Amino acid sequence: MSVYRAGYPEVYDLVMRHRGRDHPAEAAALARLVRHRNPTAASLLDVACGTGLHLEHLRSHFAAVTGVDLSAQMLARAATRVPGVALHVGDMRELDLAAAFDAVVCLFAVPHLRCTVELDRAVARLAAHLTSRGVLAVEPWYPPEAFVPGYVARDMVQERDRVVVRLSHSTWLDGARDRIRMTVHQADADPAAGIRHDTGTTDLTLFRPEHFAAAFGRAGLTAAHVAAPPFRWGLWVARPAGAAGAA
Repeated sequence: MSVYRAGYPEVYDLVMRHRGRDHPAEAAALARLVRHRNPTAASLLDVACGTGLHLEHLRSHFAAVTGVDLSAQMLARAATRVPGVALHVGDMRELDLAAAFDAVVCLFAVPHLRCTVELDRAVARLAAHLTSRGVLAVEPWYPPEAFVPGYVARDMVQERDRVVVRLSHSTWLDGARDRIRMTVHQADADPAAGIRHDTGTTDLTLFRPEHFAAAFGRAGLTAAHVAAPPFRWGLWVARPAGAAGAA
């Protein structure tokens, strides 16, 4: 289980809300994508839902939504945003909710998998939670050739009297050409708590399109990569091989 220092999910949530992602527009795009393929879709599972930034808007498009995340702390934050929504602690590589959904979505989580073996396991578990006409949507990230070694990213967020600064620096990991290590430093200044800061590293995998295609095929799904504004890198959309209509 992922464990974060006290207060980190709140800081994460604050940064993600100000990063430029249009969560209402992304939720609406997902709903259109799903209903184009399955017009009667009523239930949705958001895997790696984090603090519920998409669930908050997805629940206005689907009759029943459920969230899963590896971190109980993230889910505690999500519970305050989407009260009444079923939330489960779970690892996408081992997921077993004993339930099936008309739509399963997994947004910006796949890069945290370590290799194609883990990608295969995760996709298989996501596929296991689809109804016979279900739709799976997975958000990819950029491929290895698009990575800029030494890339520096920065965020500065001010909300009322609170200021958060986040800096990250990314390099190839141990000479690999599909794995990167991102070092992240965050400073959080609050009138009551003062200044808190921490530094940590996250290792990420840059999967290629052929890795996704192979994983979906091995899970018995028909898949395609589609442009899906406002998702910058598009979405992989997959359906059970016997489902009517194209992926």
